[in-house]
Amino acid sequence: MKCTHAFIATAFLAGCGGGASAPPLGASIPPGAGTNLAHHRVGLGRVLSSKAGGQIFGFDIDRNGNDGVLATASNVETFDQDTGTITKVFPKKLPSGTSYSITNILAGDLGLVIRYVTPTGSIFAKRFYDLMNPVTKNTFTGKWKPPVKDIQVEQAGPNQSTSTTAIFAIELQNQDRIDVFSSDVANDTFGKVFHPNPGSVGIGDSPQCAEDTATDQAVIATTPDGGRVGGEAPINILIDLKTGKETQFNGLNNGYFGSGFVNGLAVDSTTGIAATTTELNAQVEFYNLAKQTAAFAQLPCTGDTSQSNSGSGIANDPVNGLFLVTDTFYCNGSQGSAIVVYDENANVVESITGFKFPIGVGAPAINPSKRMGWVTGPSPSQIQQFFY
Repeated sequence: MKCTHAFIATAFLAGCGGGASAPPLGASIPPGAGTNLAHHRVGLGRVLSSKAGGQIFGFDIDRNGNDGVLATASNVETFDQDTGTITKVFPKKLPSGTSYSITNILAGDLGLVIRYVTPTGSIFAKRFYDLMNPVTKNTFTGKWKPPVKDIQVEQAGPNQSTSTTAIFAIELQNQDRIDVFSSDVANDTFGKVFHPNPGSVGIGDSPQCAEDTATDQAVIATTPDGGRVGGEAPINILIDLKTGKETQFNGLNNGYFGSGFVNGLAVDSTTGIAATTTELNAQVEFYNLAKQTAAFAQLPCTGDTSQSNSGSGIANDPVNGLFLVTDTFYCNGSQGSAIVVYDENANVVESITGFKFPIGVGAPAINPSKRMGWVTGPSPSQIQQFFY
């Protein structure tokens, strides 16, 4: 493993007005990216409630279509991402001891569903993986069998552009050992399974994982000492999905209390820029993965000790060169929750207010070509449409 701890950081703060001005991180923004920022609809759209009214355990939308999928404990539901209406609910009869969650939609509108089956007399569920290929078939079409038994897939990609995707999982019966591997999920094929350095990545550190499809790397951001106050800097780890080679460099650790846990991570594979949100300092960090340079922005209306106002999940729009951050208590909650949109140079583009996010909200699911997305809320049994 090659570890590189030295990097150049450029730090800039944003006031309550929102914007942070930062120099480029050295990436080439795709031609046309951001050119349709003006004269677009911004704001909240429809609210979709799960058909049975149950809590939603994962959802996603097809970035190249009109469909979406969500799961509750009792069923899987497909929906129209434009109209916010449920298309199909299945299965008609829930098998005993069975529940569901959604991992992601992958390339080709392939839905990956986790099916939990708790045997009679046990409190521990077994994991099985069902496929919807494509989601628009509105039913299960096959199964995916991971290369390691009894794993919980925590992250697949996110990647809707290539047939193989990075899988980040834990071995449930092996002290939550972390597995990272690539898979052509549709064809049930796999690359070699790698295990990140356990001295750097532990499941108790709440590691975040994403994928850089341009370099065929899994990207992990984590804080190795449990995110404690005044603790160590986060680390960014790149794992070559063909060879397992690890490259590591320190992240930013700004603020009186330091950064704490990494709450969210997203990667733009077209530019090699990654962005993270951190727990103790209400900041968003931007990293050039190849050059190991960094910049950061303070979330609007916060200081570097504003823990309760820190961002949560983060999604990347590579078409328009944007990162979308979920902020549960925007401006101390005076405007409800918000999605704060940044360009890749750490500048605030816009803040979309009026949401009501539940605590621990994840990243939004977005369709860049439509400049539209969905995010959890107002209640855990609902998702909210928005335009950015």
